[in-house]
Amino acid sequence: MNKYLSLLIAVALAGCAWRKPPPPPANITEVQLVALNDFHGNLEASKYTWDSAAGGGERVIQAGGIDTLGAALQAWRKQDPELLLVGAGDLIGASPAISSMWADEPTIGAMNLLGLRATSVGNHEFDQGRIELLRQQKGGCVSPRADKACKFEGTYQGAQFQYLAANVIDMTTRKPVLPAYKIETSHGVKVGFIGTVLRETAESALASGIAGLEFVDEADAINRQLPELRKQGVGVFVVLIHQGGRTIDKFDQQDCANLKGPITDVVKRLDPAIRVVISGHSHQGYLCKVDGRTVTQSDMGGHVMSRIKLTVDTETNTVRNVSAMQEVMVPGTWPADPALDAYLKKARERSTAALAQPIATLAVPSVKRGKDHARESALGDLVADSMLYAGRPFGAQIALQNPGGIRQDLETAAGNRVTLGHAMAVLPFGNTMVAMNLRGSQIVELLEEQWIGGRDAKRGLLQVSEGFWYEWDPAQPEGRKIVPGSVKLNGMPLQMESQYRVVTNNFLAEGGDGFPAFTKGSNRAPTGVRDLDALTSYLIKRDQDKKPAGAAAPLVRFKSL
Repeated sequence: MNKYLSLLIAVALAGCAWRKPPPPPANITEVQLVALNDFHGNLEASKYTWDSAAGGGERVIQAGGIDTLGAALQAWRKQDPELLLVGAGDLIGASPAISSMWADEPTIGAMNLLGLRATSVGNHEFDQGRIELLRQQKGGCVSPRADKACKFEGTYQGAQFQYLAANVIDMTTRKPVLPAYKIETSHGVKVGFIGTVLRETAESALASGIAGLEFVDEADAINRQLPELRKQGVGVFVVLIHQGGRTIDKFDQQDCANLKGPITDVVKRLDPAIRVVISGHSHQGYLCKVDGRTVTQSDMGGHVMSRIKLTVDTETNTVRNVSAMQEVMVPGTWPADPALDAYLKKARERSTAALAQPIATLAVPSVKRGKDHARESALGDLVADSMLYAGRPFGAQIALQNPGGIRQDLETAAGNRVTLGHAMAVLPFGNTMVAMNLRGSQIVELLEEQWIGGRDAKRGLLQVSEGFWYEWDPAQPEGRKIVPGSVKLNGMPLQMESQYRVVTNNFLAEGGDGFPAFTKGSNRAPTGVRDLDALTSYLIKRDQDKKPAGAAAPLVRFKSL
């Protein structure tokens, strides 16, 4: 081969190397989704432990915040203006004070600005009951939280996105209390988003707030929607489900195969046409495959958002391929979104004065709730003791608190000063206290319910007030774990037929968290005292008595053998 011919071949090959890839076939298009879950009113950035599959080791950073989410979405929409933002529940509830003190209206407003299109309900959307959930959706000021509703902006217009609840059935009409699905169109493709919440929601919601509602099987409710969606020309289906699982894999590891938990059973029973499941509830980040389907979750608190690409064949109206990735919401990564920056500034300014109100001084910089809810914690003791103190005028001898109701450690500002904002972060639900009589045998029955169905692993063990004591044996079967004779009050064994005055929050009093024994209490007295007010009053009293909370004390109120 002569040099001239060699040169021509080299130039031709170089041209091939630089040539743009051929365009996709005319019948192939891409639909971009972005998903978040379990936002829980985290309008501001918060602590996030980042441990990526890409390596670099575990690191703790500040991540999230509506300003950062807005910046990311603004940048991604410049690439694809038809991008669809969706959610998988618990966007509100158990929120920091900057949101909860305004009935979570700032969070709904932020989601409107972010362009959220649809989300499944989560169990925390039912924290204040059906009436408040419908108000959050439709707007208005008539609310069970009249002291908070419409106080942020003077009025409330409601969510511009749609809450979905295919498996939440009105027992009278036998229809979903909210729409089961929503159809969105992107790049000419109709996408059917079907939303459900975990079937066990009734255990984690106020019984009176969900009266008349039935929570049915998630997979059955989802599959029932497909024929109706197909009649409307939908062939691409995405599930938004507030139910999750756990995995040993990193949050951004592609196609993990180790997902365990309730979500896997649901996914395995879905119609084969469903290729994408966006999940929530377990506060994990994962990108997994279950029976060939893509199952994602984006941690919690806005720390991470999932980006999902659907490759769709428009001739057959089916999904050819699904790819997904996780994006950590690191502040400053994307150019600012002025609208979200201004909204966050407004929320901060309207909240700061109230939240900065000092309450008391602690003996330590913080009081921890502990990571293991199956154990006694310093903060659990403190909250239970505050309830007992507030319940004394109603005859209370014992106070019991569910660890799931304690959402954050009790932090402090300079000089170990606790502010109202710190206290509200610990107890954001606004529960009120109820006093009741329980026989000694009923208290033992109540304690045994902690382990029924392995629920202790998910909800933890009840935190108890000073003077109450018991032992339990993990080797014994359900219903017989409490060591006989070990349950004592002020050092004296509980008498099985004697009546004792117990105080707890209204959620547990109605049998919440799977504790039906609470509903057997007699001489019930709603105290009208909020758990938050009980905590702040107790902290003030300790401070005035020169016995600031947080001083070292042995944790010996219950233990296992």
